[in-house]
Amino acid sequence: MEVQERILDTAFGLFRQYGTRSITMDDIATRMGISKKTLYAHFVDKDDMVVHAISRFLEVLQEAERMIRERAANAIEELFESMNMMDEKLRNMNPVIMLDLQKFHARAFLVFQEYRNNSLRASIRANLERGIAEGLYRKDLEVGVLTQFRIASAMLCFQPEVFPIAGFEMGKVQRVLLEHFLYGVASGEGFRLIEQYKQQQQLLSQ
Repeated sequence: MEVQERILDTAFGLFRQYGTRSITMDDIATRMGISKKTLYAHFVDKDDMVVHAISRFLEVLQEAERMIRERAANAIEELFESMNMMDEKLRNMNPVIMLDLQKFHARAFLVFQEYRNNSLRASIRANLERGIAEGLYRKDLEVGVLTQFRIASAMLCFQPEVFPIAGFEMGKVQRVLLEHFLYGVASGEGFRLIEQYKQQQQLLSQ
């Protein structure tokens, strides 16, 4: 299991940087200093490896989201912590990886769609409902509509025709879009708390 995890971490590191199409099993074996025979002892083929690599990344992401949700003092702190986490997870990621999944790895793309349509949707909706209950988000919000809007905006950073990789960094795009969304749903009290958290983060980054 340890060898398999190291293979997946190495493979995903290459996939996130270059996309899946341009990376071969030879590339992964060379990077790890092992034989292709060892790779095929753990995975049926490259497509199988991509499925496992994406699944592993999303499992780590969901666990991080769960921990943030549990320790956050309120809905706004939860989103600020999520911004920090996503900035780290998406840093230096090539958006072409999503296009590659759609075109060449149907099973892996289904894994991502399941995460997006279930785990991510539930997390966004729960945060909106939490913020309303805490008085930090406006009470007149259309939770269903905004949940779908937030999912759609989260996917924009994977569209190089919208945010070309030469001019935009995925983590920063995701942070800006999430902050914009947060200001849009905040109540007066929530707005003041957002400014407070932003000042705290600026001080920490100095």
